[in-house]
Amino acid sequence: MFKLIFFIAGFYFSGFFGALFGLFIGSLIDRSRAYGPGGINPLQNANRQSVFLETMFISMGKLAKADGHVSQDEIAHVEQLMQKLGMTAEHRAQAIALFKRGADPAFEIGATYARFISVCGKTKHLRQILLVYLIVMATADGHIHPAEETVLADVARRLGYDPATFRHLMEMVLNQSHFAAGQPKTAAALDDAYKALGVTKDNTDKEIKHAYRQLISQYHPDKLIGQGLPEDMIALATEQAKEIQLAYDLIAESRKI
Repeated sequence: MFKLIFFIAGFYFSGFFGALFGLFIGSLIDRSRAYGPGGINPLQNANRQSVFLETMFISMGKLAKADGHVSQDEIAHVEQLMQKLGMTAEHRAQAIALFKRGADPAFEIGATYARFISVCGKTKHLRQILLVYLIVMATADGHIHPAEETVLADVARRLGYDPATFRHLMEMVLNQSHFAAGQPKTAAALDDAYKALGVTKDNTDKEIKHAYRQLISQYHPDKLIGQGLPEDMIALATEQAKEIQLAYDLIAESRKI
């Protein structure tokens, strides 16, 4: 949108070279609006992908060890993730090493998150995508242990979330997970659907549609890849989007939206 406007303006005021300059400036603005200021330079995507994965596996190790032991469900979750990412044997070994580093009680994650914020913090959705994945990881054994919630709250703080916003996001993700196996038929399903979207029955149809569209937009594959999310992780984002879609469909059906 802006690249067209600046292209025309540049051509009008400075001719051909002005149009090229306007196209360049407009493209930067469009990327900033779509991906955040940190996503302006696509040449930095490889670095953002590397830092994202490093931070995620270290954090998963820290989270898995939070309650004193790493459960088989948590190990299975990590192995399943590596399979979905299609990792080579070399990359699997690196991921396992990062996981073990994070699981070491003596390891401090402060420097890891300082680097993440430096490289990925100004992108539009990578901070939230990372936190959502970690919340999903914490539910791998069926519940969130208080020690795991403490780690998640610390991670959220390092990512710039205040306690209330973190708790709201966690409630949304936990209720979205109720739709992982399809649309449930329980009596509480509709209540879960509202919580999954972060809205209530008191919200208007317009407000609910807006909340739904914002959530779906966060998981749009092109936008996430443009911000530096590893392409192999798009499948995980798609799963999250499906849960949101099923929750919205249930609400829309009940309200005849």
